Amino acid sequence: MKNNPMSLQKKWNPDDFLPASEAEKENLVAIRESVGFWKDGFRRLKKNKVAMVSLVMIILIMIISFIVPMFYPYSYEQQSKGSENLKPLTYSVKELERIDAGENVFPHILGTDKLGRDYAIRVMMGSRISLLVGLIATAIILVIGSIYGATSAFFGGKTDLIMMRIVDIIYTIPDILLIVLLSFALKAPLNNLAEMPMFQWIQTIGVNLISIFIVFALLYWVGMARMVRSQVLMLKESEYVTAARALGASSARIIRKHLLTNCIGTLIVTTTLQIPSSIFTESFLSFLGLGVAVPLPSLGSLASSAINGLNTYPYLLFAPALLISLIILSFNLLGDGLRDAFDPKLKH
Repeated sequence: MKNNPMSLQKKWNPDDFLPASEAEKENLVAIRESVGFWKDGFRRLKKNKVAMVSLVMIILIMIISFIVPMFYPYSYEQQSKGSENLKPLTYSVKELERIDAGENVFPHILGTDKLGRDYAIRVMMGSRISLLVGLIATAIILVIGSIYGATSAFFGGKTDLIMMRIVDIIYTIPDILLIVLLSFALKAPLNNLAEMPMFQWIQTIGVNLISIFIVFALLYWVGMARMVRSQVLMLKESEYVTAARALGASSARIIRKHLLTNCIGTLIVTTTLQIPSSIFTESFLSFLGLGVAVPLPSLGSLASSAINGLNTYPYLLFAPALLISLIILSFNLLGDGLRDAFDPKLKH
């Protein structure tokens, strides 16, 4: 039947109501595959070239810090008489004699310090100590801050008011002064404790470093707590939280399984940005002489030692200063990339 051009009534073709063919069904399939939160976040992170370069740099630094010293021919505390203050890639007189005798002698890549210790291995071990301190301190901050902030926001009311006022008070405590006081207050008890075979590791890392960890546990978690609190305040009114309460879930389970789990993206970003801050704090304290015990090196203590001979041996300052800058810059850029990748508000 032909359609009348003057009629407003549509004349349907019976073929339009036939079942769709397989080819037509395939054309209706969405081209983009369905992806989850993590897969989509990592896909966005891979597109950020600056963040990926920073990640590669962090991996290289960790390889240099944790793996290369296992195969390096020198140890960080080994002293070579007659090899004091050697310039990079040079040998002492005794080492030259050993080379003339046909012995293979590995060069001092970054020279030696005033005690004849290979500077390259000390820089590697210093970066290892700084990274370990930064990672452990950040883990302490993450655990204490997330639990405290989530608990404060979940219960609300007077509980939230009192807990947040405690946070405000902790913000006013000077951290450097507390570290100095703790170093003196803990020195005698920890030395007595270190005499026991079970706690001899205390002498290895030193009282100052333990006091740094204690200060991180006492003071530096407050920023993390505030961030987690703001996230939980938005999430605790969600339907799945109401459903969990209706099913009889305990407050601890709701906080652990539902609220903190849904904050995991923000926690990862904040933790990544906290690591360089912790490393810088440790390096600064070690620079002041409040860090690891001798002969363990850290990047801050190496820079502090190099300052004293800056006019004579300026190259000793370049390696630790450059490594501190690279570590902090890489973690900051990676944290910015993670924030762009995992923050839903930044998606276009």
